[in-house]
Amino acid sequence: MRSKSFEGMVCPIAGVMAAIGDRWGLLILRDLVFGLSRYEDFRQSSGVTNATLCDRLKHLETNGLIERRRYQVNPERFEYSLTQMGWQIAPVMPILAQIGDRLDVSGASAPPLKFVNRRTGADTGWSFIDLDTGEQLNAMDVAIKEGPGADDLVRWRLSHAKRREKDGDAVMP
Repeated sequence: MRSKSFEGMVCPIAGVMAAIGDRWGLLILRDLVFGLSRYEDFRQSSGVTNATLCDRLKHLETNGLIERRRYQVNPERFEYSLTQMGWQIAPVMPILAQIGDRLDVSGASAPPLKFVNRRTGADTGWSFIDLDTGEQLNAMDVAIKEGPGADDLVRWRLSHAKRREKDGDAVMP
């Protein structure tokens, strides 16, 4: 069953999800961030079928997240790379990996990936930062407020969060 399109939805999260397409698109982007670039590498990394991989590569290219470059003529073969727009999604990868580690969903006995500062080798992590004070915040410290591009549906969603806060229920665990 095909789900409805996100077109016209005033939501940056839905827009990014539409550009990525699905879980396979996200895994292809993961592989590109990790340095893979060729069709067979994507197949080996994820186990995705040929039909699905072809479809997702075309989708990511159409949405401007990746570009294709021929590296061999006979037989014709291509490699893929992230565009500037595609690199904007790269910070999501360590965040998803670190959340997965916290939830212990990989089945590994320890985190399978380590993200480090390229220059210093120091471990890195993600967090919310108060842009005025530089204070590190946890998820409970962060509220979601209406932005200048909010439409009626966004305001409706946020009204539920306000109601829950007013009733004393936590909005974010």
